[in-house]
Amino acid sequence: MELSTLSSKGQMTIPVELRRELELHAGDRLNCFVEDDKLVIIPAKGSLKNLKGVVKKPSKPVSIEDMNAAVLDEAKERMLKI
Repeated sequence: MELSTLSSKGQMTIPVELRRELELHAGDRLNCFVEDDKLVIIPAKGSLKNLKGVVKKPSKPVSIEDMNAAVLDEAKERMLKI
């Protein structure tokens, strides 16, 4: 585990050992998100296989009918606000 410090501008430096290991270079883009109260940073390069596991599977399958009903409910809510 490597330690990095957050600057007053909200920036951090990725330690050189990690940059080498991940082959990161100036200008590379990084995907950042929070998962289970942890900051996760993934290089935005390479194969789509690198994204496996980024989005968790739902606890139960959702049917097309349920999805359509949820979209319709949201649309109705938004129309009531207009």
